Amino acid sequence: MYAIVNIAGKQFKVTKDQYVYAPKMQGDIDASVEFDEVLLADDNGTVSVGAPVLEGAKVTGKILDHVKGDKVIVFKKKRRKGYKKKNGHRQEFTKLLIENIAL
Repeated sequence: MYAIVNIAGKQFKVTKDQYVYAPKMQGDIDASVEFDEVLLADDNGTVSVGAPVLEGAKVTGKILDHVKGDKVIVFKKKRRKGYKKKNGHRQEFTKLLIENIAL
C-alpha cells in the first residue's frame, strides 16, 4: 500500500514505516502530523485517483528531527573582469516517519 501525498508543497510517494525528508515544517520533535492532501492511493492493486484530492484519506506521521542537507556551492565568475564570488547553501529539512495511511 502506498500513497502520493502533498507535504509542504512537494509531492512524495510514501509507504508505511518510511522515512521522508520534507522541506522544513513547524512543529516539535516527536509531534504527530497529519496530511489530508492525498492525491493517489494504491491498496493492493486497487488504485484510487483524487480529483484533485481523495476525500477522507489521511496520512499520519511523526516528526523525528530537523536537519540540514548537504552543502551546495554557488560559484559566480565573469571572465577577464576579475569578478569571482563563492557562496554556500545548506537547505533545512524535517525528517518524518510515516506511521499510517488511512483511506
